Amino acid sequence: MDTYKSPMNRVEPPLIATEREALAGWLDYHRAELLSKLDGLTDEQADRRVVPSLNTLHGLVRHLTKVEYVWFMLIIEGSDEPAPFGWPERVDGDFLLDDGESVEADAARFVAACERSREIFARVDLDDVRTHRRIGELDVRWIMIHMLEEYAQHNGHADILRELIDGTTQS
Repeated sequence: MDTYKSPMNRVEPPLIATEREALAGWLDYHRAELLSKLDGLTDEQADRRVVPSLNTLHGLVRHLTKVEYVWFMLIIEGSDEPAPFGWPERVDGDFLLDDGESVEADAARFVAACERSREIFARVDLDDVRTHRRIGELDVRWIMIHMLEEYAQHNGHADILRELIDGTTQS
């Protein structure tokens, strides 16, 4: 049975850095942390629902792929390309896992989305202002802090899901 191995390495964020380097470093740390929760799992384990909600480890990877798209490609870059997993028309398409994609394939999509987000972030300033259709005007700094909040929250979910799947409490 094949098991997943993350292609991302967790690198501790710098202890002394500019604001931009610190935000980017912490976000990359959390991105790698998410994929580390899948290490050693089969597709069946990563897809297993162990809580009443739709949350699965595989679903979290897909969800954060969508989050990367929304904030970096849609809001910062202004792209009009289709969102992953049918969003926004398909509610919870990222968590449904009914399209037959493997963890490996969706993790590769996640890694590609993160790389694209890094490229977009490299072209903007923290003070650049963007508009979100519900929130209104916000700067890139706010988006980066929000992304850290998203990852911290979902990495906590991933910790619990992983422990319920196989008892692993650290990865």
